Amino acid sequence: MALHTGTAPRTKRRRIDSSHYLYIAVIVAVIAGATVGLLAPQFAVGLKPIGEAFVGLIKMMIAPIIFCTIVLGVGSIAKAATVGKVGGLALGYFIVMSTFALGIGLLVGNIIHPGEGLMIGATTYEAPDSAESSDPTAFVLGIIPTSLLSSLTAGNILQVLFVALLVGFALQKMGAKGAPILGAIRQIQALVFRILGMIMWVAPIGAFGAIAAVVGATGFQAIISLGTLMIAFYITCALFIVVVLGSLLWAVARVNIFKLMKYLGREYLLIVSTSSSEVVLPRLIAKMEHVGVSKPVAGITVPTGYSFNLDGTAIYLTMASLFIASAMGTPLALGEQISLLLFMMLASKGAAGVTGAGLATLAGGLQAHRPDLVDGVGVIVGIDRFMSEARALTNFTGNAVATLLVGTWTKELDREQLTAVLAGERPFDETTMSADDHLGADEQAEVAREQRPTTAAVAAIVGPLEEPATPARR
Repeated sequence: MALHTGTAPRTKRRRIDSSHYLYIAVIVAVIAGATVGLLAPQFAVGLKPIGEAFVGLIKMMIAPIIFCTIVLGVGSIAKAATVGKVGGLALGYFIVMSTFALGIGLLVGNIIHPGEGLMIGATTYEAPDSAESSDPTAFVLGIIPTSLLSSLTAGNILQVLFVALLVGFALQKMGAKGAPILGAIRQIQALVFRILGMIMWVAPIGAFGAIAAVVGATGFQAIISLGTLMIAFYITCALFIVVVLGSLLWAVARVNIFKLMKYLGREYLLIVSTSSSEVVLPRLIAKMEHVGVSKPVAGITVPTGYSFNLDGTAIYLTMASLFIASAMGTPLALGEQISLLLFMMLASKGAAGVTGAGLATLAGGLQAHRPDLVDGVGVIVGIDRFMSEARALTNFTGNAVATLLVGTWTKELDREQLTAVLAGERPFDETTMSADDHLGADEQAEVAREQRPTTAAVAAIVGPLEEPATPARR
């Protein structure tokens, strides 16, 4: 049989990532729900159970997500702390910056009060009549579950948090013997997030019912309030990147934030197209090395930051919580806001790149502090997808800045290379990009399992990301 050579290669048909269809479906559902709410308010109010059903599915996932995330997070702290100065500096910076971002979210939420006047729920919050509400001793005893496993089924998030911390610290003490258990919990977390991903496919239906019911009950005011929250969130994230991160980057490393963002422009396109910063994790490591950060610093700081440096997610959680409380007519007191901030600082770790995880963490925080507000999460569903890009972009930029800062502090940054790269004199060579060269064994396995399919799907939008085939791979 004759071989035909020299013919033009067939162009592969570009495939659209399935997440794009979900995104489009949510947009259509929000528009349809708002339209039904305005045109047929009485009928729209009757659709409220649809939104409540979706919230119920999210609540079902709260306990396992919080448990797995915190156990793995505590284990990651122990792992990162063993690498010495780099890990210690990175973790210290991440904790301070995440707390600062949470505080900014609370500040902006208290200034704009976007949900004020909606009154979509009860007008007052009635505390339980039990002695636990006034007796600190009873409250503390209530955190201790009946058994180790009952915390996962009792619906008490504080009990889940308590047990997760115990398990995490116990695994730290076990050292190498605890590694298989951590691996098993990591697999369980992957299963839980897979289920959550399946649940998110009914988000358009939940968003339609929730938005229709809210607009039907409150009229056009609901649209104004949701739009105000979304715009305020985007502005807050933009100011956080330019003012806070930009000022810090210039003060420590003498780097212009806009030059850094231009250098990372291709990664920003990937993030916007997928609403996740996870897809560019290997590329960020490679680009940080190319810009002059040493391989050990980039290899430690970037993966750790993806679990502990979630500035955009932190801002979102606090602003969304205050919005829901105001919209339901039961604002959070200052003490409740502070305790919520501390809870979110723990619970948000490790869930940055998973669709729906931010929504589940939001529900978990409200369930732990004000259970009466959890149903209000259904209102956020309609605009959560619209805010996910800002979250991902802020998380990604925060990790890029953190890597340069840690490199500067540890004197592991090549200033001459940094200047040349940001000036465009030494562009990043896409043809030599190999994710495997910049990740450890654990990260390679994780990326291969979760991230590369998404990256491959998005390649059709922003161009090929893979290195060309070598003779050994042809």
